[in-house]
Amino acid sequence: MERGPLIMVTGGSRSGKSSLAEKLAGEAGGQVVYLATAMINDEEMAARVALHRNRRPASWRTIETPLEVIETIKQEGRQADTLLLDSLGMWLSNLLNNYHYEAEKNREQREELIARITSRFRELATTAYQVRARVIVVTEEVGLGLVPPYPLGRLFRDLLGLANQELARQADRVYLVVAGLPVVLKGGEQAVTAW
Repeated sequence: MERGPLIMVTGGSRSGKSSLAEKLAGEAGGQVVYLATAMINDEEMAARVALHRNRRPASWRTIETPLEVIETIKQEGRQADTLLLDSLGMWLSNLLNNYHYEAEKNREQREELIARITSRFRELATTAYQVRARVIVVTEEVGLGLVPPYPLGRLFRDLLGLANQELARQADRVYLVVAGLPVVLKGGEQAVTAW
């Protein structure tokens, strides 16, 4: 089976990473399936999700998959031309909430959780690399800011850093978006214009 390219788009908050990923998906043509990992728990998140929805073409199909991302990629990656996953950080947040982790109470539990989630990220990277569809993954770059003052925040930052490394290793192309400007980190000199 021929596989599509795996493309990673990373950047900080409001850097333009989702806009770039959407542009890449749109330019590729064919059927695009948007895999949304956000869970709407308050009005502010609802407004963020609405902004993303309004930006996407009506022809794109959206699947809300806050936890079952790997399974969805396996299933949809056989039929769609492009899968756009937005975002890896939100998926990690959902996984952490699902495990009801108490970081400050048990070091053994922390190590077990790290191993479990790291395994999920490896499986995601491998799955996204192997499917027929082009897979574009949006992820957050959280390692450039302040050290979070609480254990769960530090765990999130560390796990997402490890996940980003795993995804970048597997990816055919990696973009870093800074202040709306894409920089190609891996995969050649393909020019991308700002939007």
